[in-house]
Amino acid sequence: MARKFDLTKPNLTKKLARFADLAKFPNTVEVPHAYQLEQKFELAGNWAKELFKNDNPITLELACGKGEYSVGQGAMYPDRNFIGVDIKGNRIWKGAKQALADNLTNVGFLRAEINHLDLLFEKGEVDEIWIIFPDPQLQTNRERNRLTSPNFINRYREILKEGGIVQLKTDNPPFFEYTKEIVAELGLKTLCESTDVYADLEKGENKYLCEREKELRIRTFYENMWLKEGLKINYIAFQL
Repeated sequence: MARKFDLTKPNLTKKLARFADLAKFPNTVEVPHAYQLEQKFELAGNWAKELFKNDNPITLELACGKGEYSVGQGAMYPDRNFIGVDIKGNRIWKGAKQALADNLTNVGFLRAEINHLDLLFEKGEVDEIWIIFPDPQLQTNRERNRLTSPNFINRYREILKEGGIVQLKTDNPPFFEYTKEIVAELGLKTLCESTDVYADLEKGENKYLCEREKELRIRTFYENMWLKEGLKINYIAFQL
């Protein structure tokens, strides 16, 4: 029997309206579910040219939520392109709408499953990846779903240029320690790590942090909440 939805519920009505918006937004691309992707997506290898009408380098924000980092960095760096990736259309709607309102033509959003990045982008098409407060997936049987697991790092290898950088911010110490262990096991180069990124920025002793300060000081809605609760923000940057 077909599932019935109560369209009178405000939250559902709001979501449906946002999904309709996303389908019309010029800065948003929606991709079929992974099981429907049997070959490279039509924009693979041509994201900069087709979506942004330029040939500038591309940075991805994975599991971007509302896309605060994509929008924030897009405003900072007009000569670079930023794509927020998330499967939750209701979340990315806010970032996509904000980017349009701010006329950020270098910011786009991709509604798709991160599991198939290698089908969404060509090899070497992406310069950098940011992972901002992802679900740590701490259950042992969920390790493959952690966005810094070997499972995902191998996918990043497929789309990052040689020497491409992955950066992680997380409020979860066990996930941070897990990421450090994986980076070490895979023999990847750690560029920077911090268990309290804002305190270390204030010290001004770490050259890499200082160079990235503008970006690292972008705060998401939930990050501000966690900071008010006294949580420390962990950060690591590593190179493939």
